[in-house]
Amino acid sequence: MMELLARYESTPPRPLNLAQLLSYGNPTTPESVLSSGSYALAELPRRLATRVRALEALPFIVGTNPYVTKTLNAFKEGFQWLAIHPPVTNLRENGAFVEQLAALVQRHANDIPTMAKGFQECSRYMSPTQISDFLDGTIRNRISIRLIAEQHIAVSQALDFPGNSTAYVGIVDMKCSPKSMIKMCGSYVTELCEATLGGSPAIMVDGYIDATFPYVPVHLEYILTEILKNSFRATVEHQAKLRKSGVSSSTIYPPVTITISPPTANGAEGATYLSMRIRDQGGGVLPSNMARIFSYAFTTAGRGSESNSGDGGGPYAAQHIGGSASVGGDDDDAGNANIFGEIAGKGLQTGMGTIAGLGYGLPMSRLYANDDTADICKRYFGGSLDFFSLEGWGSDVYLKLRCLDEAGDSTI
Repeated sequence: MMELLARYESTPPRPLNLAQLLSYGNPTTPESVLSSGSYALAELPRRLATRVRALEALPFIVGTNPYVTKTLNAFKEGFQWLAIHPPVTNLRENGAFVEQLAALVQRHANDIPTMAKGFQECSRYMSPTQISDFLDGTIRNRISIRLIAEQHIAVSQALDFPGNSTAYVGIVDMKCSPKSMIKMCGSYVTELCEATLGGSPAIMVDGYIDATFPYVPVHLEYILTEILKNSFRATVEHQAKLRKSGVSSSTIYPPVTITISPPTANGAEGATYLSMRIRDQGGGVLPSNMARIFSYAFTTAGRGSESNSGDGGGPYAAQHIGGSASVGGDDDDAGNANIFGEIAGKGLQTGMGTIAGLGYGLPMSRLYANDDTADICKRYFGGSLDFFSLEGWGSDVYLKLRCLDEAGDSTI
């Protein structure tokens, strides 16, 4: 293992141009599939080696946390399998590789919530800046790993079953519909909110509701779900507070309004973006908390607390990835037996989880969209996520997403 890690450390991951990643599926040919497989075998172990070394470099007491140790061991196993895997030279070998790669992706589905729990327990041993920098790197690395792996799986399946997904280039939906994604995510969050909080607001969609753009659906799915969970919870809790104080007697929740703009070219950059505004009447965020809303482990979910402060994770604490993951493992009864299993069984296939109550929703959503003010924007998709609050009234989230068919200069 040490020799393998040293070998891959000497050849750090190469930036991947998104145009190159899309080219493997446009068009899909036996040659492009084998090229995609070669790239996956070359780059995935490099990225996993980077994560292994980063975890090993954590302070000793953090590294001994069982959740962090579990994540490190999972990365080591995945790295070793990929590092010693023989080259894929034909489609038969690629079929076996894809089957094993898909199983590996699934085994790593719970890495982020597991690590989140570990850092929650070890927060006193690292500064907020150290934790933020480490998690930013880990999650960006994870996005690139899943994108490369799932793109190869998708183009391989497209070759085996041509015509099943003519609108897709690998995992990129060339006609991704925000309206459809809002409907799907809204239905999921509505059921979750009603089960946990006893009610939910409606969703109103306006603007260019029939707009489509090329994007990775699971990325948009994650972002929308996290934003809607925040808006739904804030709306229900704020209206309950207004009724309790006698300010309002209405039993109807004000809707969450999502406005969709058409794809618009940015003259300065020559790129095209689709934007959305998600507006709620959930009372907004306290000014004292605004500076922390994109900080890991900060959450307003829970018993009215201003931070998570060990409150158990708030009303969505039992929700894990796909409804099946318990970050506590087999011995954690609170994670295994919960009333949300059936609902969360419909869960998202993002592989990042929906970690409500742990404070990862907004910072991870911003990494998916990629904030224009951050240094990472040129290495990722070049979009942005901005949050504005009107205290006592509600919040607006502005989401700007780059059309990926024109993202040739964006690298991972």
